[in-house]
Amino acid sequence: MITGYTTGVYDLFHIGHLRLLERAKEHCDRLVVGVTTDQLSLAVKGKTPVIPFDERRAIVSALSCVDEVVPQTSMNKREAWEAVRFDVMFVGDDWRGTPKWVALEEEFASLGVRIEYFAYTDHTSSTLLRAALSTLQSTGRSG
Repeated sequence: MITGYTTGVYDLFHIGHLRLLERAKEHCDRLVVGVTTDQLSLAVKGKTPVIPFDERRAIVSALSCVDEVVPQTSMNKREAWEAVRFDVMFVGDDWRGTPKWVALEEEFASLGVRIEYFAYTDHTSSTLLRAALSTLQSTGRSG
């Protein structure tokens, strides 16, 4: 059985999130998803998600392509591997070739873990959705 792992904030859940998770499941038998906690998001990104952690976890858990959801409380991928023991990690291709991910590829290769990169959905992102909400709020319009 091949266990796959991926992480994300999954704030303002959109089609890019869904497609990444569906595609990941096509490459493994069991898909475990780490959903970033509000505290970690604030510490790493400097902002609290619009949707609270428990609701984001419930949304991701409800997907048929997801077998298990765990809280992501640390950015340390080795700690995640020690807890989940995944065989493959899925990540957006916007990280490919960065020093951090090149080092992770080398570290995980020694553990027999591969990293698969999927195309980033650049036409939809939580950042774009957050900006659109902010614009609506500043103009007094609501959707």
